[in-house]
Amino acid sequence: MNAHLYLRASTKDQDANRAKVALELFAAEKGLSIVGMYAENISGTKLNRPELLALLDTAESGDVLLVESVDRLSRLSQADWDTLKGTIKAKGLRLVVADLPTSHMLVEAKGITGQIMDVINNMLIDLMATMARLDQDKRVERIKQGLANKRVADPNWKPSGKGRNVALWKKVTTLITKHPTIHADDIAKLAECGVATVYRIKRELTPPPCK
Repeated sequence: MNAHLYLRASTKDQDANRAKVALELFAAEKGLSIVGMYAENISGTKLNRPELLALLDTAESGDVLLVESVDRLSRLSQADWDTLKGTIKAKGLRLVVADLPTSHMLVEAKGITGQIMDVINNMLIDLMATMARLDQDKRVERIKQGLANKRVADPNWKPSGKGRNVALWKKVTTLITKHPTIHADDIAKLAECGVATVYRIKRELTPPPCK
């Protein structure tokens, strides 16, 4: 049976490939043939993820979508999670989660046993997806509360923001300078950063109009 590995980390500071070896060993133990590996650094709250969409487009009915844990696949809103689940089901894929033992039986179980395990597995995955989403909501709320408390303590306080990534800034600047006609989307791909970052650097490089 063919398997497609999906690996995700939230930020570029994290390693999306961290679980790669563990999933490869899991696939070997279950007799799965890895035909694709898709890794990306992007928030699990986003449904529009390039690598995940590529996997869903490539995978065929009966293939396994293998992830380390449910929160690597989804921290989506309920509506977006329903959309993703519907796509996986429509493609005829088997969602197997390494740290969810009930999903392992989807690799082998057939007939009435397979149908029963599919129902149980779907219920557990839904529960874990909800927990992942609630955990994300709590994180955001804690951050907001922390910022609010600091503003109350010091009305003049402002968040310092992230420090500039000097290496990335230099890379984008070089690309812009050497290729002035290249589109921002293409620069972002070459520099492995967001398009917003490219536009921000472009604005800083553009001299203010003469008065």
